Amino acid sequence: MVGAEVVEMGMSHRVASAIGEYGERLACEYLTGLGYEILDRNWRCGQGEVDIVARDGRCLVFCEVKTRRSTAFGSPVEAVTPVKAARLRRLAVSWLQEHGVRSPDLRVDVVGVLRPLTGPAQIEHLQGVA
Repeated sequence: MVGAEVVEMGMSHRVASAIGEYGERLACEYLTGLGYEILDRNWRCGQGEVDIVARDGRCLVFCEVKTRRSTAFGSPVEAVTPVKAARLRRLAVSWLQEHGVRSPDLRVDVVGVLRPLTGPAQIEHLQGVA
């Protein structure tokens, strides 16, 4: 423990949260730049959280954002396992039910943000992971 902060892999919870929030803001800007309409952010239910819900034309996109400062443990998108992708699909169904929305086209995407200590952030976008 460092003060009241939990330290995980050498990074405080506060720092990790700030990096995650930065990545989500950058992902929203990136998706908006592609013409997506952001419908919801950080939607939570008892099963978990969806970082971004967006509309890409007629398709509803449920997006997981992973932000890392290095590739020491792999690229950010590699953190989304098939199990996590399947959970995101279940969360998408819960979001649709809660909002009373029907959509013939659904997609689960992953946006990876690599934010090294120096230089610009890099974004990798995988469409239709589940």
